[in-house]
Amino acid sequence: MEPKNNIPKVKLIAGILFREEKYLNESWELLISEFGEIDFKSVRFKFDITDYYTSEMGDDIYRIFISFKDLIIPDLLADIKSRTNKIESELLISGNRTVNIDSGYLDYDKVVLASGKYNGNKIYLKNGIWADLALHYKKGVYSPYPWSFPDFKKGKYNRVFLKIREIYKKQMKNNCS
Repeated sequence: MEPKNNIPKVKLIAGILFREEKYLNESWELLISEFGEIDFKSVRFKFDITDYYTSEMGDDIYRIFISFKDLIIPDLLADIKSRTNKIESELLISGNRTVNIDSGYLDYDKVVLASGKYNGNKIYLKNGIWADLALHYKKGVYSPYPWSFPDFKKGKYNRVFLKIREIYKKQMKNNCS
């Protein structure tokens, strides 16, 4: 049987870790120039679940989520991650990141993040990039997997992803009509 070519589009998202607003704003400008208009910005969340980034970025790190207006096809994820890695590199100070951009996508059923790190649960895409299934949606709730990031496991971003999912559903409905 031949595979179908009518792959549903997905909602491009990014989770950005940052310390200083200046670098967050610079990252937004670069992301917009790469991927187009942002249609959702979350509140900022204190990122204190781990000290993994402290040596590179310092204390008082925050995470914010954004989504982009233009829907994408899912097989672009590896290329998008490579481009967000370049944006991180453009904003380095003394070899340290000022932002960490976790690019990914959301569809009706899941949140997928791109990763440059191997783990047994991740699916290889290309060019050293893996797909990391982060959350799944069922009956109005996003739930983590055993391997999900600790802050995702706590459910603190559920409202954010539910809002982005609503935007996505409207876009998909409008695309079908």
